[in-house]
Amino acid sequence: MQAVGTQITSMFVIYIVGMLLIGWLGYRATSDLSDYILGGRRLGAFVVALAAGASDMSGWLLMGLPGAVYSDGISASWIAIGLTIGAYLNWRFVAARLRVYTEQSGDALTLPDFFAHRFEDRGNILRIVSAIVILIFFTLYCASGVVAGARLFESMFGLSYPAAIWIGAFCTIGYVFIGGFLAVSWTDTVQASLMFTALILTPLIVIQQAGGFGEANAAVQAIDPALPDIFYDMSTISIVSLLAWGLGYFGQPHILVRFMAADSVNTIPNARRISMTWMILCLLGAVAVGYFGIAYFSANPDQAAGVTANSERVFIELSILLFNPWIAGILLAAILAAVMSTLSAQLLVCSSSLTQDIYKTFIRRDASQPELVWFGRAMVLFIALIAIWLAWNPDSLVLAMVSYAWAGFGAAFGPVIILSLVWRRMTRNGALVGMIVGAAVVLIWNQYEWFSLYEIVPGFVLGTLSIIIVSLLDKQPSESMTTVFDQVQEEMRHAKH
Repeated sequence: MQAVGTQITSMFVIYIVGMLLIGWLGYRATSDLSDYILGGRRLGAFVVALAAGASDMSGWLLMGLPGAVYSDGISASWIAIGLTIGAYLNWRFVAARLRVYTEQSGDALTLPDFFAHRFEDRGNILRIVSAIVILIFFTLYCASGVVAGARLFESMFGLSYPAAIWIGAFCTIGYVFIGGFLAVSWTDTVQASLMFTALILTPLIVIQQAGGFGEANAAVQAIDPALPDIFYDMSTISIVSLLAWGLGYFGQPHILVRFMAADSVNTIPNARRISMTWMILCLLGAVAVGYFGIAYFSANPDQAAGVTANSERVFIELSILLFNPWIAGILLAAILAAVMSTLSAQLLVCSSSLTQDIYKTFIRRDASQPELVWFGRAMVLFIALIAIWLAWNPDSLVLAMVSYAWAGFGAAFGPVIILSLVWRRMTRNGALVGMIVGAAVVLIWNQYEWFSLYEIVPGFVLGTLSIIIVSLLDKQPSESMTTVFDQVQEEMRHAKH
């Protein structure tokens, strides 16, 4: 495909400048480490909701999912169903409790910080292990985001891969480095709104161009009656594996930290409603783009060269073909928004862990707030440079890390998070063993792919069992631990649901 025109390029430039401006506003509102890595716990429902959604959904939402549906039909949407269920359960049972508990447990700013305070881990073993898990998985996760951004700039603007990788990375690094968590959350809100607009408008126009819903659906069925069948060529294990992606939500640091940043526990219910509405409509839109794109390109085979070469370009091709170049520029900027929102959240989580859990805890306990903020900024740059180095070869295996990085976080942290919030008897050793077992099972299972079952399933189950068994064999939690637990439960009973 040829590089896009001046109008689309102009919209990308306007969008990027806008994100950097928000970064500068975040800089002006940041005065200490809590501001830089958690926004001072003062985000309202709308920002919390859309920041959680945008940081979760990467370029997969606008490229991967529509492309999979375009190639395989509605059966490719099982993963979207699993993610929707998992996200709702995470909002419903984890979000409010985590918001309360992290504040009660030493005003924890990161997940490792929370684990250390929740289980009175004075040896900081939990903090070290969880920080290592975050740094390993997220550095590779960030690299995949850098590759995705570079591929977008490379294909749309005709840039060389090295130039595309630097430009794409700079766009994200700039506002994270300057503005920290506030900038990331505010830009996520804009980016989520852009993604929502693109995924509502595009399928509506595609359906209209294909002759209406009924005619478009009939056209798809005429091409292959299996395409509308959600169970086509799906085994029980395949369905379970795709639905199990939802388990990953309980352990994703870049999503959980959004809950911790809410201005109040009473903010969570409204945030949940906004976020789930946004997510469901975006996923439906993404599926519709791929599904009705089949009808459109079947009727217009002369325009199908791009999607024939790469089905993940279906959203890009439809945006360019069906819209005015200025509107197309806005829609295509939504892809960059999806990539940037996830990458920025991951960069900040890595920086936060290095600053709060390593530097402040072990190296400079008495570091001033300005020093910690600037160290955090330096760590954003450090992690970004490593990610760029890892992403320099576009054919590297780093993209293969994405699926089991999601599984790794879900299995290593998910059971620990859930049980730490609801089980009074849980102990530090139980948390430690569960975290290690969950991560280890994912890494080992991924190598052998037993039963073709997604590794998060055995990792999550065995991690949970490990926590329960070790905690029951361990000595009782201290009185102070159970007192804080009871205080959190009491606060939850009085909170609005």
